Amino acid sequence: MLFFCIALPHGCIFYALPAMLEFMQAHLYIVATPIGNLEDITLRALRVLKECDMVLCEDTRVTRKLLTHFDIQKPLVSYHAHSGFTKFDKVLELLKEGKTLALVSDAGTPTISDPGAVLVAQVREQFGDEVKIEVVPGASAVTGALSIAGVPADSFLFLGFPPHKKGRKTFFDTLATEKYTTVFYESPHRIMKALESLVERLPATKKVVVVRELTKIHEEVVTGTASYVLTHFQEHADTVRGEFVVIVV
Repeated sequence: MLFFCIALPHGCIFYALPAMLEFMQAHLYIVATPIGNLEDITLRALRVLKECDMVLCEDTRVTRKLLTHFDIQKPLVSYHAHSGFTKFDKVLELLKEGKTLALVSDAGTPTISDPGAVLVAQVREQFGDEVKIEVVPGASAVTGALSIAGVPADSFLFLGFPPHKKGRKTFFDTLATEKYTTVFYESPHRIMKALESLVERLPATKKVVVVRELTKIHEEVVTGTASYVLTHFQEHADTVRGEFVVIVV
């Protein structure tokens, strides 16, 4: 049987099997977390979060609440859209040291309409196969919304969040002629403007489905023409809160 000899401090010698060396390889786990209901976290996600050396997250306050709920105590490092090169260099150093890191977002699957995508791309470019990147799949607002919307979903187009300013008009113009089922996210602060844009541009043959507060107590699905959906939320202004998934068919 083949062994590898590794020199340790103080003159010690450590003999390792190939499988043990693989265990020592730096890991970056992409861990999906619940989008509302904490019971949706997977057993594997809990194990990885318990065993990793550090958790990379968007908002340390949000992730700390999640870990505390499951009695997990781990160092947290914020990594978000505004993280600079200094923060990225810190992540690189941790991986060079052979650390096991878990990347999470505030909710759902990291890297999907999420700044974590840039980190994964950079780690792959920097390290290649030296760092093992593994997915720990779980909750996703895109697939969750499609599963209960009652629309064709054998093929669909996901567009993330609409642009705030530049390109926003083009974004909604494109939806009017798109042949695929189209999904995008919108915040509670801009959902009414988004629905108004859909009313202005979509033909009457297009159906709109708005899903909000997925997996939470007040989960709601509103289906109809763009005009109908807009009127619904105008008449129920108290429900314009939480995260929205909009589907256009």
